[in-house]
Amino acid sequence: MTLTAAEAFSQPLDRPVDAVVIGASAGGLAALSALVTGLPRTYRLPLLMVQHVPATGPTQLVEIFQRKTDLAVKEAGDKEPVCGGTLYFAAPGYHLLVEADMSLSLSQDDAMHFSRPSIDVLFESAADAWGERVAGILLTGANEDGAAGLEAIKQAGGLTIVQDPGEAEVPTMPLAALQRFAPDYILPLRDIHRLLRELE
Repeated sequence: MTLTAAEAFSQPLDRPVDAVVIGASAGGLAALSALVTGLPRTYRLPLLMVQHVPATGPTQLVEIFQRKTDLAVKEAGDKEPVCGGTLYFAAPGYHLLVEADMSLSLSQDDAMHFSRPSIDVLFESAADAWGERVAGILLTGANEDGAAGLEAIKQAGGLTIVQDPGEAEVPTMPLAALQRFAPDYILPLRDIHRLLRELE
């Protein structure tokens, strides 16, 4: 059953979560800013982010978001252990995956939905690694990347959140997920931010 914002916060969220994975494409930087601004430096969870970017880098995502949040912000490195209180960005031209030992790995396997990094790749590996203890958030975007991966998180028992398509700058990506399955939450950005605070 998908919950509304009012239902989502009618009682404390009693659900153990060890990590949050986030995916976005067009409009994603503004959406992510709304989610992470105000999260404290002591935030318990790691946030792993795939933002569709051109395959040829570098990007300025780390520099941009270091000015927007008190979290540690970095580009994900191969074999790097996942740490709480950190916002990790997938590197341009590389898929980002989570291994069984909760370390990160990078791959140059074929693009999915014309994208590398791919949201589906991150979400599916996170579902395998964390199972029911991962939360997946799918934001604004112009293609279907992330829908199958978020469904994999749902099937693994994890928490699934889709940005309200009516609010999304480009609703194609949230709508693609909603056409596949019923997520736990369909929320505007302000309530996704609030949910992140509840998970802390």
